[in-house]
Amino acid sequence: MDRRLGVGRPPGFPFNLNSAVDLLLKKEFDIHRAESNAHPLMTTYGLDLIPFSHPKMNEWRENFKGVQFYFEPANLVLTGAVDDIWVDKKEILYVVDYKSTSKDTEVNLDADWQGGYKRQMEFYQWLLRKNGFGVSDTGYFVYCNGKRDAKAFDAKLEFDIKIIPYKGSDKWVKKTILEAKDCLMSGAVPEASGDCDYCNYREAVKEKEIERPKTKKAVFKKLKTQETLL
Repeated sequence: MDRRLGVGRPPGFPFNLNSAVDLLLKKEFDIHRAESNAHPLMTTYGLDLIPFSHPKMNEWRENFKGVQFYFEPANLVLTGAVDDIWVDKKEILYVVDYKSTSKDTEVNLDADWQGGYKRQMEFYQWLLRKNGFGVSDTGYFVYCNGKRDAKAFDAKLEFDIKIIPYKGSDKWVKKTILEAKDCLMSGAVPEASGDCDYCNYREAVKEKEIERPKTKKAVFKKLKTQETLL
């Protein structure tokens, strides 16, 4: 609907607090990137890694630019904006994604909806490999959990930070890209997924519109009349 027919989905609310955490983490890791040494979190978790330094690092982080690769079989330029990349002594890269939330329980990657996080990381790994880099199957989520047990806000929010390793596989990527291209080039609109909340919402609204067409027209006519009077 968006890419082929030009009917974009209404935008969601911006996650400004999450974006602020991402930005501050990037600044913090960039200090150690410039000094070519490990961040204390890496040392705490026993990771013999340092932030990866590369002339394109800022571009790779930028939305709508990111790490890019022209995938000839689909005639598509594919992009992905990474949060961070770490590197070991053998110059193998490790994709890193920052996540932030606030919950009473410990953060993990066990929820079904977090499958999207994992696929995102695997796609970044695929893009970097296509750019000629050696990339580990293991990536890391730097997960920040806002504390709720403070006695008062005091104009600050403190976090528990946890590094969660994830071993991924990019074997699904090529097939999925080709299927996505076939879908985009098809003249038929595919059936909506029963797992998509947005699609289910649209279907429910459509049913209500069919049930009450007269009410809909009457309300619209009333609104147009009020607009004319104004």
